[in-house]
Amino acid sequence: MGDTSIAANRSALKDFLASIATISGDLSNITAPPFLLAENSTVEIPQYWCDHAHLFVRQAWGETEEQRALNVLESFMGALRNQQYAGRDEGEGVKKPLNAFLGELFLGKWEDEELGETKLVSEQVSHHPPITACYIWNDKHGVRAEGFTEQEITFSGSVSIKQKGYAILHIDEYDEDYLMPVPNVKVKGILGGRPYPELQGSYSLISSTGYVSEIKFEGKSFFGGGQKNGFEAKMFHVSRPDEILYEAKGTWNGESTFEDARTGKAVQKLDFATLKSLPLQIEDTAEQDPWESRRAWGDVIAALKRGDMKAAADAKSIVEQGQRQMRKDEIANGTSWKNRFFKSVGRDEVFDTLSKHDTSSFTVDRKGGIWKVDKEAIHTAQKPYHGDLLPTNERTGASGGQRDAASGGQTRSQSEATAAVPTNGVSQQQKFQASGEEAPTQHSIDPLAQADLPVRPRTELPDTRVTETPKGPTDAQVEEFLRNKYSASPR
Repeated sequence: MGDTSIAANRSALKDFLASIATISGDLSNITAPPFLLAENSTVEIPQYWCDHAHLFVRQAWGETEEQRALNVLESFMGALRNQQYAGRDEGEGVKKPLNAFLGELFLGKWEDEELGETKLVSEQVSHHPPITACYIWNDKHGVRAEGFTEQEITFSGSVSIKQKGYAILHIDEYDEDYLMPVPNVKVKGILGGRPYPELQGSYSLISSTGYVSEIKFEGKSFFGGGQKNGFEAKMFHVSRPDEILYEAKGTWNGESTFEDARTGKAVQKLDFATLKSLPLQIEDTAEQDPWESRRAWGDVIAALKRGDMKAAADAKSIVEQGQRQMRKDEIANGTSWKNRFFKSVGRDEVFDTLSKHDTSSFTVDRKGGIWKVDKEAIHTAQKPYHGDLLPTNERTGASGGQRDAASGGQTRSQSEATAAVPTNGVSQQQKFQASGEEAPTQHSIDPLAQADLPVRPRTELPDTRVTETPKGPTDAQVEEFLRNKYSASPR
């Protein structure tokens, strides 16, 4: 099979970059050639907010408001590396995750004797624009976070990813909230075959207790100045903005130091490249719901792993064409898609209150919606999450086969059904990052465990958004162009 590395496909890469350079506007839903694709979907990315589960849970352990605010800063910085590389080794560079389809799900948990059980629910709640919502929670220690992000991608020599949205962390015992940004990203080094991410801009972590951590991402400049993946941060209270309490500096992809600005003494030194990651546990692929990411994309992932670019493109096209037909059917029937675990709301009082301290740190697309978790849905949901409807726009038959949703119920063979919704094994564990240790054996889980916590009062609005027609070529046109140009090309 062919070499799937970006470096080995430079000629095809230049052709692809030349093609997208002629397209103005958002490229987030553009279909990339298979050699550029990662073996995971964008709906998986939220797992890396909790990749270091001990840092996530420790946010609730501080004895004072000041200490908890510092813990939140450390946890935020500790999550950035794996978010940007999506679990890949830095030497391999970054690849584009698969475009998540509307309704795609990713469910999992982390387990530890001391930390207890931390759970994750992630869902693609919109496709145009692409929006992923997530909820991560640990009932034992009373810490939970929810958020959403909408990406807008443009290209001008390097790939710029503008992120719209935010996350809110809540600590039960102290009834504290922390508003967190989603930083913008620029992917550099593409033409050299070794793409790497740089975070851009200045952002604030804002606490309901009044503590604010200002973070400035610099990175290496075009002329060689600055530090790759560099950052500086300072923490203060809004009532005393000139009194710096803590400072931090270093690289979010390597070593950093957190020190007490009042004494000049280091209080924490972290190397984000060697922090151990608690392995995420997900159900075996065969036990997953058809709308769960690794089952839905199973054939694509398997083809990418073995370097079969044509098979990857063909399998990917089956899902994408089914999704396009599903949207057409909804328009024809006067219906709209109903998300499973998240709802669009008119406003978020916590965000409105805390963001006033630094409005420049947050960009929210009101048309795309503000998304909040539906805890009752998590508590009561049962498989199959969308009845007999499959992501390919087919329906499961009573006998266990599948029938085409638009063909009047024509049943396909069991072997064809298995090919469409694969049950072949896909790795369910994430490695201990840079530890060299082998992750423990995983077990099947029940992602529907209770989350019966009081929901903050909010006004919920019906989802009446209309899918907008993207500017430039359609997904179908781009898909056809790329499949013809790259999938069938000889290796």
